[in-house]
Amino acid sequence: MGTEHSKNEGRRSMVFLRKGPKLPAWEDALLSGKEPKSLLKRGLRYVSLSLIMKGMTSTPDFLWGLPEVQKLNLSRNQLAVIPPSLGKLDRLVVLNLGGNCLKCLPKEIGLLRNLKVLFVNMNCLTEVPAELSLCRKLEVLSLSHNCISQLPLSFTDLTSLRKLNLSNNRFVQIPLCIFALRSLDFLHLGSNRLENIAESVQYLVNLQIFIVENNNIRTLPRSLCFITTLELLNVDYNAIQTLPDDLYLLRRLPRIAWNPMDKGLHIAHNPLSRPLPEVVEGGLDVLFNYLREKKEHN
Repeated sequence: MGTEHSKNEGRRSMVFLRKGPKLPAWEDALLSGKEPKSLLKRGLRYVSLSLIMKGMTSTPDFLWGLPEVQKLNLSRNQLAVIPPSLGKLDRLVVLNLGGNCLKCLPKEIGLLRNLKVLFVNMNCLTEVPAELSLCRKLEVLSLSHNCISQLPLSFTDLTSLRKLNLSNNRFVQIPLCIFALRSLDFLHLGSNRLENIAESVQYLVNLQIFIVENNNIRTLPRSLCFITTLELLNVDYNAIQTLPDDLYLLRRLPRIAWNPMDKGLHIAHNPLSRPLPEVVEGGLDVLFNYLREKKEHN
């Protein structure tokens, strides 16, 4: 009887232990004396380490002793600082720092010469280090949802950059350095404080998706019509009254689009002057024919 009772107590305590809160994987590994490298996952292409949503307020020191890491995810923590030691991870190809409390990035980020993808969205950045331009292989960069109002001129060196998200920041104008990024095919500047689009936008000859919704833009430059690669142009929620006559040159725009995810021309919620609202209701072909005829009669 006593033996049976002790067995039941043992089972109950085992169950209780199983239900207890688990330590984050990296703390568990260190406390159990495991080699930190045991946290690495070796995929077909990259060696990766994910420390997402661990409640970290600082980066663990063991991290900088793992130079073989190629994909590092530190997103959705409470990190206020990334130390200069980041530069030791010079094999990094993908780095995700999104959803933290970062006010700046260390200049040593320029040592990550193999970096192709960088997410620093949803932080508290007010500026971007000029040294980031040393990451010449960078192809994808998201700095959305920060407090940035300008970019360093050295950004012109990021000639491999294809996708750039600067939405939800404090830009009053599109930084001039962006117009030198001829490889860009995606540019998002929605929810800033833009009042115009410079004529220099025409130099983005490979741009396919251009989003400037929710700004204070009053007119679209004629040069925008010469980016014939455009498949999505979103100028919703601005102060646009007229459209350039040459807009019909954007033949890859498939339709007047209403769903934010659809390709096409997004022109809703603008104070368009008459008869443009009615013309737009007729669809893209009707709008293009109207603008073409208008140009011929001028």
